Amino acid sequence: MDQASNLRNIIKNQTQSKAPRARVITVTSGKGGVGKSNVAINLAIQFRKLGQRVIILDADLGLANIEIMFGTVPKHNLADLIYQGKSIREIITWGPMEVGFISGGSGITRMSQLDREYLSYIIVNLAELDAIADTVIIDTGAGISDSVMEFLVASGEIILVTTPEPTSITDSYSLLKALNQHARFSRENTDIRVVSNLVGSPNEGQILFNKLNAVVARYLKLPLTYLGEIPRDQALANAVMQQKPVSMANPTARSTRAFERIVGELTDNEELKRSHSRGMAAFFSHIINGSKGMRPAGAQQ
Repeated sequence: MDQASNLRNIIKNQTQSKAPRARVITVTSGKGGVGKSNVAINLAIQFRKLGQRVIILDADLGLANIEIMFGTVPKHNLADLIYQGKSIREIITWGPMEVGFISGGSGITRMSQLDREYLSYIIVNLAELDAIADTVIIDTGAGISDSVMEFLVASGEIILVTTPEPTSITDSYSLLKALNQHARFSRENTDIRVVSNLVGSPNEGQILFNKLNAVVARYLKLPLTYLGEIPRDQALANAVMQQKPVSMANPTARSTRAFERIVGELTDNEELKRSHSRGMAAFFSHIINGSKGMRPAGAQQ
């Protein structure tokens, strides 16, 4: 059996397995500085408060926002899994409330350079996350780079973070346009939800979503769902300065309660939640499919 066939069989076995699969949520933004990583880590904390096991994969190449808020420097990253023979458990850094964290590092950008044998090894190891986590949150980079697009087209569940700044709205539209034009994007199998961050009131958050949704519906015909707003409050600013998630630093803050509501929305619909529990093998098989031109087993035409 050649390496390509072996990799297809590994992916098929993982994706068709009856074992529990992790829910993968990808958090992204059209531009930097909108609080995307802050949203990702606070959502992780709120999922953890509900008793879920949570892993964050920091795919924001070149930045270290997650590890700064965790207050720790990871000893290993995804490249160590690929090249140093480390296991998936060895490259996880455990942060506040036992939220796990994996640094993508250079391992993500170098995946397209790997041969089939290495890719098979990665798939098998990443599939172990399904036994470790109930929810995996991917924190992508900002903008429309190739690496960001690969994560977005692989995800069945996307949270787009935007702010009232005109440039944030424009860049959010540009990201959605690029995603919509991607050859492997499946709108039928992708739910895109919007979070209005750093707003003055719930009304401002709804108006922000309405503006973005109107132009997206008109020109892209792409369905969006409003997930909620995060207020700009002093407690959130203080927590950022303390390098702590506001959900831990100030449990009664307005922003903390907003994160609670958003996670409540994400966990209320059990049928939708189950439909997105594809697991990490299926998630990364889409990325490998893009870099290697190989359609994963069972993928739709």
